[in-house]
Amino acid sequence: MIPLAIHSWFSLMRGVADPDTLCGRARELGHTRIALTDINNLYGLWPFLDGCRRHGLEPVIGAEIRDHKTVSGSVRRSWVLVKNETGYRNLCRLLTRVHGTRNTWPEEPDALQGLILIGQDPGLLRRWREQELAAAAGLTRVDQRSSRLRVLARALGIPAVAMADVFLAGPGDFSTHRILRAIAGRTTLSRLDPSDCCRPEAVLAGPAEYRRRFAIWPETVRNTHVLAEQCAFRGPEFGLVLPPWPGNDPDRVLRRLALRGAGRRYGYPLPAPVRERLRHELAIIGQMGFASYFLVVREIVRPVPRTCGRGSGAASLVAYCLEITNVCPLRHNLYFERFLNPGRQDAPDLDIDFPWDERDRRLRAVFERFGDRAAMVSSHITLRPRMAVREVARVFGLTGPEISRVTRGISGLGCPVSPLDRETFARQVRALPRLRRLHLDEPWPAILAGAGRICGAPRHLSLHPGGVVITPQPSRYYVPVESAKNGIPLLQWDKDSVERAGLVKIDLLGNRSLAVIRDAVTMIRRRGIFFDEHRWHPDRDPKTRELVRRGGTMGCFYIESPAMRLLQRKANRGGFRDLVIHSSIIRPAANDCIREYLRRLHGGAWQPPHPVLAGLLDETLGIMVFQEDVSRVAVRLGFTPAEADRLRRILSKKDRERRLGQYRDRLLAAARARGMDRKSAGELWRMMMSFDGYSFCKPHSASYAQVSFQAAWLKAHYPAEFMAAVLANQGGYYPPFAYVSEARRLGLRVLPPAVNRAGLQWRGRGRILRTGLRTIGGLSLHTARKVVEQRRQRPFASLDDFLDRVRPAEDEARAMIHAGCFDDLEPGLSRPGLFYRLAAWLSTRDRAPAPLFPACNMYRDVHPSRHLGAVPISTSRQRGESSDPAKQPPPSRAPPAPTMCHKYNWCPSD
Repeated sequence: MIPLAIHSWFSLMRGVADPDTLCGRARELGHTRIALTDINNLYGLWPFLDGCRRHGLEPVIGAEIRDHKTVSGSVRRSWVLVKNETGYRNLCRLLTRVHGTRNTWPEEPDALQGLILIGQDPGLLRRWREQELAAAAGLTRVDQRSSRLRVLARALGIPAVAMADVFLAGPGDFSTHRILRAIAGRTTLSRLDPSDCCRPEAVLAGPAEYRRRFAIWPETVRNTHVLAEQCAFRGPEFGLVLPPWPGNDPDRVLRRLALRGAGRRYGYPLPAPVRERLRHELAIIGQMGFASYFLVVREIVRPVPRTCGRGSGAASLVAYCLEITNVCPLRHNLYFERFLNPGRQDAPDLDIDFPWDERDRRLRAVFERFGDRAAMVSSHITLRPRMAVREVARVFGLTGPEISRVTRGISGLGCPVSPLDRETFARQVRALPRLRRLHLDEPWPAILAGAGRICGAPRHLSLHPGGVVITPQPSRYYVPVESAKNGIPLLQWDKDSVERAGLVKIDLLGNRSLAVIRDAVTMIRRRGIFFDEHRWHPDRDPKTRELVRRGGTMGCFYIESPAMRLLQRKANRGGFRDLVIHSSIIRPAANDCIREYLRRLHGGAWQPPHPVLAGLLDETLGIMVFQEDVSRVAVRLGFTPAEADRLRRILSKKDRERRLGQYRDRLLAAARARGMDRKSAGELWRMMMSFDGYSFCKPHSASYAQVSFQAAWLKAHYPAEFMAAVLANQGGYYPPFAYVSEARRLGLRVLPPAVNRAGLQWRGRGRILRTGLRTIGGLSLHTARKVVEQRRQRPFASLDDFLDRVRPAEDEARAMIHAGCFDDLEPGLSRPGLFYRLAAWLSTRDRAPAPLFPACNMYRDVHPSRHLGAVPISTSRQRGESSDPAKQPPPSRAPPAPTMCHKYNWCPSD
């Protein structure tokens, strides 16, 4: 018998094993063909196909459809198997309907062509028979109900087929299944309803066991082979699926636009290197059919004046001339073939950063422009170690404090990737530094064992940070589409599966630093200062280079972390080329490389590991810094370009199809074959391992270095405007208080949010930094906007005038008094006097003068998080009173400092 109802862990929180494990287990049991039918999805299609290929199985592609049969909510089960390419497209559209409408099954018979439909509902079976579709009655087990279903199948003239449910890879997986079901149901194991779980015998079994189970109806077992033989489809083969271009001859259009853009970038006549590079790139783009991709990305980017094209695509001169990217690949010696070459098997993509508060508008524009041909890539959110331990502890009935005592010590632990790792997961957790001294008695051993078994299982789908796929036909023709909570269409595949399928994505991402630069430039121009960005070259400015050299880049995107600023100071270099290298070499696993680089940078002797590598890494002093360096070294040692690129992808954890050890052995053997000694070859491999999981290509680093230099130039020349823009865009690496402290170190004066001067956000001008109204805790956005609107009509004359016109809530008015909003408006009143006036206005609207309160200067000119609002109170001498202490009113205690009267919470629409 061929198992046709196997569910992997992509049947979310039901199936236990990943597709590869199921394929390996099926092969051990003697199966040669299996079907994966996860519930209402094709999430695991590509891992399943990879597993079948690895273990020598023939795949049958399908899905289980669960829909609501009646208003009462009863669930109807059906199975769909794919016969051919038409069936695959119809399955994708059917699964899209499942997630989009209650009417799952289409009325048109053509919408179900190419599929084998297996059901248990009599109404559906009769309907499929009338429409002359390939249908069968599915028997999940031998009982009275299945007997009636078998009789119905005979009456309709359709076969009955054995569909033994499989949710477990082995007998020991049932307890793991119960844990997953309890987590999904937000209940404990003791309260878990047995009907929510599969049957304990839903284990993948061998052919002999299935023949025994269905021995009373042996024809149902034979029918599994008959149906499986009809399913000749072995997976989609789309080739490269590129965004469509509506016009004719996109290659000609691209060439014309690229030449026109080159003229803007370089002037006429075009320099010979530019003409030659354009000719070379356009030939490759035309050969690979990528012209429409460049044109569509240009159309998306054009409406936004400030973007950052990054990633390997920044090495393209065509992208630079189309203003998709902003770093000249000729000036910085960027290698185009890292992005696009005829031998590259995976689909490259362009990464585009927009200002963070403009990115959603661009996404909406893309969906409006391309309709159902555009959708976002999904992210499969998995149970990570800390989350797995927390969830398993909950279903065991432990309380929050008991759970936190353990989970807060779990960090830096990866998910188990093999059965041995899962068995030793509990020991790995106990060995963590913060948990070594904890006594974990029962039920913690069982909890940690259960967490190890579910760790890595997908839990739900989420939106990819920016991946958008635009297809020539509606997206549902290629992959099932769901709808995210915000209504955005969402592909059922993650980015790895999308790349495997050949769907070329465009990454549209948000970047706060672009908004910082935009807002700072806007404030500069409001001062009447001419600012020409087309002639802006911050990397050539001595003052900016000095700022970067000494590490004074707090607030500057990408180079403000303590480690990066320390590296800048140690290197004592502030050039653009240096920053490109430093921003790439400072990765988690490269500490030894950094120390050696600094030694060589300051005059230390060095030589390449072997003469065969001479001249290859001179730019980086013999240290592998960029992703391209790994590929270039591998090619020099005898790898083909495609094999070298695969090694790079494995190191960055983008492709685990081949084990890293195989590449290690081959590279070391190639190095020794070229005369390299064992020690030097080992050092070379260790240098490559520093790229493990986190590294950049040179075009990416160059693109970000340009943004970093723009931010550093603004900080060096217009610090108030720059720091105001940083704070208005919610900071960066550090909390807001750190940026205000940095502003003070720069000699800026920080002023409170006066109602007649402050805007919604922070503002900078000259040497003044003015707090925005939106920084006041307790003040609603509606009231803040009303303040600005009323002030535009005419300035506020007094506190009473403000209260009459704005009419804030009492807690809002109190927060504004604490924040110092009225200190300039009522210079003759202290804070207690302002509170007295507010109380009078709230009770009787009385305009009686406030009593005298003693002076208190404890709040003058301090940071908002320390109650910046309470600024100086005028003294008695300023009010014209006697300086004789005997004639002064008795002192009263200063009002206590308010707690949490500020927050840093801005609205993107401001």
